[in-house]
Amino acid sequence: MKDKTRRKKIKRFLEKYNIIRILEFILGISLFSISFNFFLLPNSLVFGGVSGLSIIFNYLFGIDPSMFVLCVSVALLFVSLLFLGKEKTVGSVLGSLLLPLFLKITEILTVYFSFESTDIFLSAIFGGVLSGFGLGLVYKAGFTTGGTDIINQILHKYFKISLGKCMFISDGLIVGISIFIFGITKFMYAVVVLYIMSVLTDKVLLGISKSKAFYIVTDRVSEVRNFVLVNLGHGITIFNAVGGFSKENQKVLFCVVPTREYFKLKEGIHKIDKDAFFVVTDAYEVFGGE
Repeated sequence: MKDKTRRKKIKRFLEKYNIIRILEFILGISLFSISFNFFLLPNSLVFGGVSGLSIIFNYLFGIDPSMFVLCVSVALLFVSLLFLGKEKTVGSVLGSLLLPLFLKITEILTVYFSFESTDIFLSAIFGGVLSGFGLGLVYKAGFTTGGTDIINQILHKYFKISLGKCMFISDGLIVGISIFIFGITKFMYAVVVLYIMSVLTDKVLLGISKSKAFYIVTDRVSEVRNFVLVNLGHGITIFNAVGGFSKENQKVLFCVVPTREYFKLKEGIHKIDKDAFFVVTDAYEVFGGE
């Protein structure tokens, strides 16, 4: 009886989770499409991907961007099926088909709202923010927009190149081509768009870091420990470690502090031990403790 109740709860949770995922995906792809039609396409800001490539083909040959994205995305789905298999391809189908649809739907809105007279730098900023936020929601929901993501996965699989480098290669080539078509100025604005997109996408996926995690190696373990416990009022954990080069036993102190207290701890460590070695990383989620 308890197992049946538990299974029902899990089923309800998964159904609710799937609905949230779909809503996030639709919102994300809508924001990306609005950004494309309102800010990026009118200003010829080529930001990479099949959507960015469609801006070039629209300028050179007058091809409708949504139709271009649809044709290329469908062709890449067949390529994915051939090189990546059915399981990998399924995850790209929805994004590949819905993105061109939403690009076409939001294109209609440009008849009623236009930002063509807006300063190009503002267009780059708003375009990057909306696109980055939208893509972040799409990826967070567990989907992709297809397109060059498929090419990146193929390069990663067969040439053993990291996905980050694959993205740099594919998007870099597309953005690089735009220099010869739209000029160096538009290229520089496109780089601004790419940077903002990447930052916003990461922020949506990971969240904003409210804490910092410190890993500290010092000869004055007790003093640093007391500083964290007494002066800052935070907990601290001490690990036993062995130096990779010296092979000597040493202590590693680990603690998490709010971002606002980052400099307090940093300066405190320096005052206690100028030779201390420590690494600081963002802590996006912290649970438990006091």
